[in-house]
Amino acid sequence: MTDEEAERAADLTSKIEAAQAKAEIRSKAAGLVTVTNKVVPVSFAAPKSDDTLERAFEHYMRTGQANSDLVELRAQGKGTDSAGGYLVPPGFRQKLVERLKAFGGIAAEAEEIRTDNGETVEYPTVDDTANSGEIVAEHGTFAAGADVTFGTKSLPTYKYMAGGASNLPIKVSVELLQDSAFDVESFLVKALATRIHRAQSAHWATGTGTGQPEGLFVGGSSGLTLASASTVTHDELVSIVHNVDPEYRNLGNCKWVMNDATLEVIRKLKDSDGRPLYWNGSNDMGSELKGTLLGYPVVIDQGAPTFAVNAEVLAFGDIREGYVIRRVNDIQIVVLNELYAPNGQVGFMAWTRAGGHVQNANAFTLASAAAA
Repeated sequence: MTDEEAERAADLTSKIEAAQAKAEIRSKAAGLVTVTNKVVPVSFAAPKSDDTLERAFEHYMRTGQANSDLVELRAQGKGTDSAGGYLVPPGFRQKLVERLKAFGGIAAEAEEIRTDNGETVEYPTVDDTANSGEIVAEHGTFAAGADVTFGTKSLPTYKYMAGGASNLPIKVSVELLQDSAFDVESFLVKALATRIHRAQSAHWATGTGTGQPEGLFVGGSSGLTLASASTVTHDELVSIVHNVDPEYRNLGNCKWVMNDATLEVIRKLKDSDGRPLYWNGSNDMGSELKGTLLGYPVVIDQGAPTFAVNAEVLAFGDIREGYVIRRVNDIQIVVLNELYAPNGQVGFMAWTRAGGHVQNANAFTLASAAAA
């Protein structure tokens, strides 16, 4: 820095200091004549953990009431509505606690087809497993041939609906829809769809086939009757597997289907070395429903029958080949804005059409509990 630059810098520094001094004088003068509205936040330090008894005694000496340090005694407070309580909004946890209950299982494993209409679908079937070729002599011809015999099966649909009480849609006031802290409309849509799926899943498992879909555990053929009405043995499980033709087992799609109560019985079974027959590959209880039984995956469907006399409690085989579900489009959610408008209400209901039945009983087998 040259002498000239140093002299200039010193001059600027002195001017800045003079300006700061004048600003400070003006600020003090303004404070003497101006009422300030500045709000100073008050910080309440947390009470020390070791002076609890001292503070309680101090409050008692001041008020004459025991535990007055825990009671609000000020005139303005939230404890009394007119004293300030109206200013405090009521506490509300924005979480809707919804009870859960498992259902379904078969639907995720079965073959599924979708159609644009609900007319009964016909499809051909054939069983040529009893026929085979033969050895013939030179210049000879076959002697035990047979023509191929075809059959047909029908897959109808049924209408499922879900609504409210008294054979009416679920009616919700406009005020509730507008003022609720929750998305009531989305919740109702989910609830109605779940009701329909819950009804369908029960039919996929045990539907009678008359006026409703035919269930997997109804339309299939029983390949083994267990010795007990309340449990199953390791040897019986092996026999169930071998009741399904190796051709289906070799495809790699075979699975077990049962409810959770049946799985509980099986999880208690052990081999001769004390090892569980059912193994999930982990000690993590969170993966208990992802195990295998004799090397095959287990599908849990709560609609499957529970151990009881003559009940078909276990299914094993290629479920996708054995069972088919038909759906007509998707679930339709109907929102009735006009019908109940004079009462300030909106109606909600849902419906769909679907069907299902056993399409190949040879692809899987059922095990029935003992008759007595």
